[in-house]
Amino acid sequence: MASGNEDENKTGFTITDRRGVEDGETADPTAGPRDASAAGAYPPVDFHTFILSLGSSALFHMGELDGPDGQAGQPDLPLAKHTIDVIAMLEEKTKGNLSAPEANLVESLLYDLRLRYVEKTKA
Repeated sequence: MASGNEDENKTGFTITDRRGVEDGETADPTAGPRDASAAGAYPPVDFHTFILSLGSSALFHMGELDGPDGQAGQPDLPLAKHTIDVIAMLEEKTKGNLSAPEANLVESLLYDLRLRYVEKTKA
């Protein structure tokens, strides 16, 4: 049987995101980057940068790019194929909705990645 005020019986908790907050400071979730250099650290979010990011991931998984730590990447061909398949799926799902430069980018990137993938699987 419920009491007259159900809120009295509920227990709860509050989550406070303190990442990047120094001792004594209060986090402001609406605040921008902590310093001006961090604001320009990432390229703008658009279709080109997204597709190129996926392409870079595929190249990394093929062992063609070094990791962020500067160490040579270890090939993971199934993951490279999966990433190529994601780009192909995006090409299919966005057909007719891309500008000519965007469509050309996806087509040429897929062509290059597929050739590199075939070369890696034959080696």
